[in-house]
Amino acid sequence: MNTNISFAAASKDYQKGQYLKSLEVLNKLVDTQRDVKTYVLLAKNLLKLGFKAEAASAYALAGELDTVAESPYTREAALLYFAVGDEEQALLQALRIMSLARSDADVAYVLASIHLKRGRKDLLSPYRKVISESSNPEHVRFAVHLLSDDILDITNETLVGNLFKRFPDIMPLRLLKLVFSREVCDFDVAAKEFMPIRRLLDDGNLSFLGRDNPFYHLHWCEDEKLNALASHNPVIQLKEAAERRKAVPHAWGDKIRIGYLSSDLWAGHATMKLLRRVLELHDRNKFEITLFCHTDEKYLEYEAGKIDRSIWGDVCIVRDMDDETAARAIRERNIDILVDLKGHTFGGRSRILNYGGAPIQAAWLGFPGSVNDVDLDYAIGDRFVLPASSEANYHEKLVRMPDSYQPNDSENRPKPKPMSRAQAGLPEDAFVFASFNANRKINTEVLDIWCRILKRTPNSVLWLMLSSPRTQTNLLNYINKQGISSERIIFCPRVSYEEHIDRQQAADLGLDTFPVNGHTTTSEQLWGGLPVLTVKGTNFASRVSESLLNTIGLPELVALDKPAYEDMAVELATNPARLVEYRQRIRENAVIKPLFDADRFRLHLEKAYEMMIERAKLGQEPDHFDVPPLPARTEPFFSFE
Repeated sequence: MNTNISFAAASKDYQKGQYLKSLEVLNKLVDTQRDVKTYVLLAKNLLKLGFKAEAASAYALAGELDTVAESPYTREAALLYFAVGDEEQALLQALRIMSLARSDADVAYVLASIHLKRGRKDLLSPYRKVISESSNPEHVRFAVHLLSDDILDITNETLVGNLFKRFPDIMPLRLLKLVFSREVCDFDVAAKEFMPIRRLLDDGNLSFLGRDNPFYHLHWCEDEKLNALASHNPVIQLKEAAERRKAVPHAWGDKIRIGYLSSDLWAGHATMKLLRRVLELHDRNKFEITLFCHTDEKYLEYEAGKIDRSIWGDVCIVRDMDDETAARAIRERNIDILVDLKGHTFGGRSRILNYGGAPIQAAWLGFPGSVNDVDLDYAIGDRFVLPASSEANYHEKLVRMPDSYQPNDSENRPKPKPMSRAQAGLPEDAFVFASFNANRKINTEVLDIWCRILKRTPNSVLWLMLSSPRTQTNLLNYINKQGISSERIIFCPRVSYEEHIDRQQAADLGLDTFPVNGHTTTSEQLWGGLPVLTVKGTNFASRVSESLLNTIGLPELVALDKPAYEDMAVELATNPARLVEYRQRIRENAVIKPLFDADRFRLHLEKAYEMMIERAKLGQEPDHFDVPPLPARTEPFFSFE
């Protein structure tokens, strides 16, 4: 071998900074000497000369030859490939040292970034802790994006906790810390961490609301003016986005083409328990229905062969498309009205609408408020949840349905069957107040009122649905401090939908929460024949039960304020005859009043769509309007028998 063509010579040139000369030697050397040290030196020279992609390839070859299982050279290859944007090779190399990612923040960052970009949030859990503990500012900024939709996933809470300890002055982290404390009813932590926010509110400093998750924001703020400021989407210029969308030529057809965008398009989801019958009843002579579905594949696989989704509409899967591609797929179908059913709720992809999916875009059903930072023409509600006073706080124009904004399915929803107190684990001789709302909706103001109600009605118990053992501990600790014994609080777990519908009848009175009411929960209780007491609200989320109770003909169960709510609960607990009357009215009204009348709702909704189209065809801008009501029914439309 030529003495000048040797590893020692190449190494000596490298040490002198003569990288090109060293590289020239190595290029000849690798023809006969392919080992770890040669490829590593080759990579170092390439890196010094600015050839990152080629250096990554050399490190990858060194890693393949290395006898160390978690080779540091494979690590270098993964990081370099990622730095130059070669995600395929970066992922391939990082997966070879995947176990290292649990302790190495750089490798974890590569894997998590690629998985997140590809929509694989289910693969992120192993990397949250190490990234949240990293000293790299880029990792810290990225860590927040690793939160999954599962609020009870302990790795989410750990991630936020780690970050908040290190950066308590970063407002989004404080807001997230509050989300987790409310989820498990940790009222002490919530009170402590909310104090700086309270000071900002008192000082009129509202800029932090631009970083508050709009969905969780509703759980602590019932002021519509402030709700309009909450946002976690990048700010877009809504006017310019709408102008671009409406400048696209559109051909109207003989039928109105409706597109529904959602991740909830599977029969087991709460949204479909409301909406399913409306989709089945849509008049196909006048309307073409397309479901733009980004539902998690596992739910579709579970229902495959059991549910025929084609009777709901033509299904177009957009789950694996990015937002712009999904919007293009929607436009290719020449949709007239695109209806987003998610808004700022779990799994929502409202940003698709910012790429202009249809000449008319509306929000409905999923999110109880203005869908901020999304290009929308209309928000569909009713006169209770969206009164005239709401108009100033919505960028969307308000469409008011004549009954309730909420559809209900009397055809596919199981009819309630009798369940005894003993079967439900309840005392036979006590008055049973019940709340089946999500535990995050229970705050100290609500609990204080409930505790006073229990004190004023000694022979009563409170029946609550439970999300976790931690929540039970926190709730009991607070309730006990108010002088209520644990024996008077009865917890029930989540059960099958059929059993849940049945067991509600074992209670005497449903107690609503605020500022977020029961939504699907309240309609389920009324379906089961359980009277629900609520209080008049101040924003969409706190007015839903009012809407439902009025629509079933029980407006007297809407208290004017919180003291009245408390007094009414006590009065009803001591006046069983009135509750018997309410139960009878619920059962009688359910079969003839609008709340569970899916066909009446469908006709009103279709009229709303026709009115939107009429304005657009005349060249008129969207505006607030009320859908005219059909005549009241005079005959029942279904029977519980």
